Amino acid sequence: MSLVDDIIAWYSAHMNYASITGLMAVESSFIPFPSEVVIPPAAFVAGQPESVLCATGNYPVDVLLIVLFGTLGAMIGAIINYALSVWLGRIIIYKFADSRLGHMCLLSSEKLEKAEAYFREKGNVSTFVGRFIPGIRQLISIPAGLSRMHFGAFLWWTFLGAFIWNCILALLGYVAAGQMSLIKEYSHELSVAILIILGLVVAYFVIRKLLDVKRLKR
Repeated sequence: MSLVDDIIAWYSAHMNYASITGLMAVESSFIPFPSEVVIPPAAFVAGQPESVLCATGNYPVDVLLIVLFGTLGAMIGAIINYALSVWLGRIIIYKFADSRLGHMCLLSSEKLEKAEAYFREKGNVSTFVGRFIPGIRQLISIPAGLSRMHFGAFLWWTFLGAFIWNCILALLGYVAAGQMSLIKEYSHELSVAILIILGLVVAYFVIRKLLDVKRLKR
């Protein structure tokens, strides 16, 4: 049994708003932990009749509050990454990433360079889009901190991305009917599919805006 499996087992026995917030804060920091095993199971529990919850010993939870507390946790973890990056600076952050402890957290200078390159390419909006990309999701707050991104803008884009992501995960909890193995197995494919859908939605609005501007110029 891995550490993640141990945490999942503990979470199943202690599922409440505090544990949801705490685990999502961990997931959004530099400590590797999948959000896919936090929100969907809680959303599945939220959809069960009260009689079933009493029989299984689960704590009654509301799906809207699950999303809100999950988003709060994600923002706490992101703020921790941002603050540490501002406080410690690039040299120490990169040294930590290449240290033994950093490697235990699945960090490396190569991963940080990838996150920084993505941030430079996409700008501030990367803190929103990055929430949907595996391997970038947990790290995108670090280049935001290193570049001293405006904190208000950072909070807004982080909240928006985390909220939408958690809404999708909550929906997945109902669709997958609590199948933890299925959620873990296809979490990467899910992230890619969500990113494609978001890209299509953004492209639609951009094209529509350009057509409106072109129409006005005529």
